[in-house]
Amino acid sequence: MDRDRLVFGLSAVFAGITVVLVVLAFARQLFLLFLALPFGATSYIMWQHATGRLADRARRTTRRTGRTRRASSRERRAPGGFGATAGGTGSRTRERSAGTRDSVLTRREAYETLDLDSDAGEEAVRRAYRAKVKDVHPDADGGDEEAFKRVNRAYERLQE
Repeated sequence: MDRDRLVFGLSAVFAGITVVLVVLAFARQLFLLFLALPFGATSYIMWQHATGRLADRARRTTRRTGRTRRASSRERRAPGGFGATAGGTGSRTRERSAGTRDSVLTRREAYETLDLDSDAGEEAVRRAYRAKVKDVHPDADGGDEEAFKRVNRAYERLQE
């Protein structure tokens, strides 16, 4: 969340620099207009990233072309990956692309994995996930890595 605010702030700064350069270009030298272009493009891309629209566009393009990429170890570790911004993350699809039957859970199986009813709300899912992860985390006593992965996949499936 703080990272998005920072990117949004930097986007505003670059947009301000762009406006100043455009005004100066029309008042003094038209050459400054060419200097304003990279600042404008940078501010637009950063704004797209901070609002989550860049990730949504990438997800739509990936779905359309059918291509997926392997999730990095950092994305696999945390539920929601590192794109956990507005709109969620793209690591859910990548996690399922592993090809094993266990990696593709139905919503019913996901609810069963978290010991929930199918009408459980978002907050109940989050509480059940946190409680379950504490029990099966590989670093905890009696933790099971496979069970931990399955709980993470179940949670990600219910977040879709």
